[in-house]
Amino acid sequence: MIELEGVPELIDPVMVAAFEGWNDAGDAASTAVGHLDREWKGEVFAALDAEDYYDFQVNRPTVFLENGVRKITWPTTRLSVVRVGGDKPRDLVLVRGIEPSMRWRSFCNELLGFAHELGVEMVVILGALLGDTPHTRPVPVSGVTSDPDLARTMDLEETRYEGPTGIVGILQEACTHAGVPAVSLWAAVPHYVSQPPNPKATLALLNRLEDLIGLRIPLGELPEDARAWQLGVDQLAAEDSEVAEYVQTLEEARDTAELPEASGEAIAREFERYLRRREPGTGPGPGVATEGGDSPFLRDPGSGRTRPPKPEQPGPESVPGAEAAPEAETEPEPEAGADADAPDGGSVPDGGATGENPPGENPPGEDPSGEDPDASGPDDDSGK
Repeated sequence: MIELEGVPELIDPVMVAAFEGWNDAGDAASTAVGHLDREWKGEVFAALDAEDYYDFQVNRPTVFLENGVRKITWPTTRLSVVRVGGDKPRDLVLVRGIEPSMRWRSFCNELLGFAHELGVEMVVILGALLGDTPHTRPVPVSGVTSDPDLARTMDLEETRYEGPTGIVGILQEACTHAGVPAVSLWAAVPHYVSQPPNPKATLALLNRLEDLIGLRIPLGELPEDARAWQLGVDQLAAEDSEVAEYVQTLEEARDTAELPEASGEAIAREFERYLRRREPGTGPGPGVATEGGDSPFLRDPGSGRTRPPKPEQPGPESVPGAEAAPEAETEPEPEAGADADAPDGGSVPDGGATGENPPGENPPGEDPSGEDPDASGPDDDSGK
């Protein structure tokens, strides 16, 4: 029995979750939830027992000094609540942690227990994957669900992905079986510049979340960080002719693929977001995901800079290196001529601070045909 003391009755609560590790390329998803917690001053009301779900040789505790006293921080998943005021108040339950090492079903059941006790109406899980997408274009964000009715009413994709999955996919399915509406939002991060942070991808996730739940999210310095990030990647790419040529190929493929859809619903969504941010007392205009912020790195074996493989036959329907991907329970729309779930597996640096390979990305040097990720990915007993 979960007992929640000191948590006020929530108004139309939505649970927003993100997990570091395999599902978090560029730390984009976990940074987005951290941003919400910071901007809205979330109050932590619960933390899952680290002993139940984490292998401390994989996710090690950290030691720090506080007033000369040594203390330990254990890897875990924490829940906080934020009260969002305004004309249409709506509260959020934020879940932020690390992908568990074991007992995934118990982990999801415990989170669903909190959702039930708090009266959560919908669960939104954020994720980020590596893909063949250029850093100079808007970050593709796919919204998917396992619920056909929810897909129709909220204009989402109904996932048909088959293959290895991470905690994002497991939690979404657990919500579906429990009768809790659940949506996953996935941002595609350029595989040739995958090191965290990626504020442009974080910004894109927050913009898409804002559209989904109908709340104006304060963006703070994220738009400026995104612009600085894109400028930094532009400068580094300009120093290497092969990288510049590869980026141009991705741009051409992306522009050709999206040309028929560069109108209608996408434009209407951007205009609605603009109007929402122009309402009295809502602050400055929108920080859209097309604006690119922070220090990226492109590495190769000799100089520390990655040189993506030169495509043989670039085109809007065949981006080099695209293969079936091991995650995301999503099956997003093809972007830049390649499936966002199917990035090039042979040229990708580690996608997160933990060194794990995010969904949609195969471990370097291994067959990108959908095999299980390397040891830094989810364990066999993780409930894939």
